[in-house]
Amino acid sequence: MSTPETGGGALAAFSSELADAVERAGRSVVAIHARRRIPSSGVVWRPGVVVATHHTIRRDEDIRVTLPDGSTVGADLAGRDPGTDLAVLRLREGGAEPAERGDTAELRVGHLVLAVGRPGEGGVTASLGAVSAVGGEWRTWSGGRMDRLVRLDLAVRDGFSGGPLVDARGRVVGINTSALARGAALTIPLSTVERVAEQLLSRGRVARGYLGVGTQPVRVPATVRTAAGTAAEVGLMVVHVAPGGPAEQGGVLMGDVVLELDGTPVADAGHLAALLGGDRIGQAIPVRVLRAGETATLSVVVGERPEPRGA
Repeated sequence: MSTPETGGGALAAFSSELADAVERAGRSVVAIHARRRIPSSGVVWRPGVVVATHHTIRRDEDIRVTLPDGSTVGADLAGRDPGTDLAVLRLREGGAEPAERGDTAELRVGHLVLAVGRPGEGGVTASLGAVSAVGGEWRTWSGGRMDRLVRLDLAVRDGFSGGPLVDARGRVVGINTSALARGAALTIPLSTVERVAEQLLSRGRVARGYLGVGTQPVRVPATVRTAAGTAAEVGLMVVHVAPGGPAEQGGVLMGDVVLELDGTPVADAGHLAALLGGDRIGQAIPVRVLRAGETATLSVVVGERPEPRGA
């Protein structure tokens, strides 16, 4: 049986380990001044490069970054991706040591984790909590691909978005955001951050495939399925066709019901977006549609999704 003294000693040791973890991670956490009121946080990802969250970078110019040593330097926006809520900055001078990274794949439900931020010039702040849910690949509401779902049971306060999720060893295991799920804190996995950051550094944006259609799910009646020779119970009715877009050029009409894309059934817009990765751009893919009770297969050359206005 443990005594109060030994129990207190264990608790004190654990508390010190958490404080050490925050201190270790904080060496790579910066404050970003790119919006009104409270600055947001960012992580030094590699020498001279800072990863942050898109929704906290409200301007493209006149960006300042406060480094862990208290100095403030200018930064340029290398690119942003609303789909994954990530942005990348290049420091004009100075810097800090890049974050020591762990492995997002090692996270399990119940693991104790820390959200670390630097929402200003007064040092780091931290919030302790647990991983509440983990899952596989998923799509954000704006079409970004996340390699893993990591939901948190902790407070991501003002200024924390863009800061790291830190394990008990002080290693960064993700980038925190409050913008991808209403009422829930999420972590952007390291593999997603690395993939997106590489594209933003090389070309300023993430390339995504584009058909140029607006759709809504509709049920395909059994009689129509039988007559058309399809097993698809749900399809996507085309309610908008972008003038001059890939779909229009491929012969897609308003009122068509998309059943398959390159042989894969599609039942919602998220699934359609998932099948249109950047590697599809420029490829001609078969699109099977239901039109006037009969099926037809059209060939559509996938385009590149235009840059969203205001992004």
